[in-house]
Amino acid sequence: MIELRPRASLGHIRHGWLHSIHHFSFGDHFDPARMGWGGLRVWNDDKIAPKSGFPPHPHEDMEIITYVREGAITHQDSLGNIGRTEAGDVQVMSAGTGIRHSEHNLETEPTRIFQIWIQPAERGGPPRWGAKPFRKGSRAGRLVALASGYIEDAEALPIRADARVLGATLKAGGRLDYDALPGRHLYLVPAKGTVEVNGARVETGDGVAITDEAVLTIRAINDAEVVLVDAA
Repeated sequence: MIELRPRASLGHIRHGWLHSIHHFSFGDHFDPARMGWGGLRVWNDDKIAPKSGFPPHPHEDMEIITYVREGAITHQDSLGNIGRTEAGDVQVMSAGTGIRHSEHNLETEPTRIFQIWIQPAERGGPPRWGAKPFRKGSRAGRLVALASGYIEDAEALPIRADARVLGATLKAGGRLDYDALPGRHLYLVPAKGTVEVNGARVETGDGVAITDEAVLTIRAINDAEVVLVDAA
């Protein structure tokens, strides 16, 4: 089953400095038909104005993955962590028993991020944060685990969830296949470009919810960058 969710059908929220597109119910946007997808709870496509951002606020019991599409995001938290994550790179915050953090665009141009929240396999645990650069060349023509709850994904940032977040880049005409296990919930969004997913055309910013597809075939209509979540 493949359900295409065009960008225009998603929740669009503007707060002056922030334009956020919600693939699922979040904050002021409520859609009872889209409360999550398996363990995937939030996928926000955020555009943050220069010299602005999210002030300090708390979280607990959530795995929060930030995929930077354009610009850079600067993180600061109650554990004393400070870090700047640039376009193409990823940061992960495991909220665990509780953490306060802020996320700011300190740049002179807008920053665009995918903010992805995945429910943890178990509640609690010490909070933590980490970031890592992922060269886009290493993802050319193949899906690479960027954040993962599985020990076999040794190069990925660790999360405490039965899930992984993957990224790939494809040249126009390129193709890749992804084997999906039964019962999994897959959700794919092109960060750039247009692709076909098992024959369904997917534009930049569209979402695709996928279950019960043994193999996912992604074909690039033009140069593309895709992010995929595979969750229980």
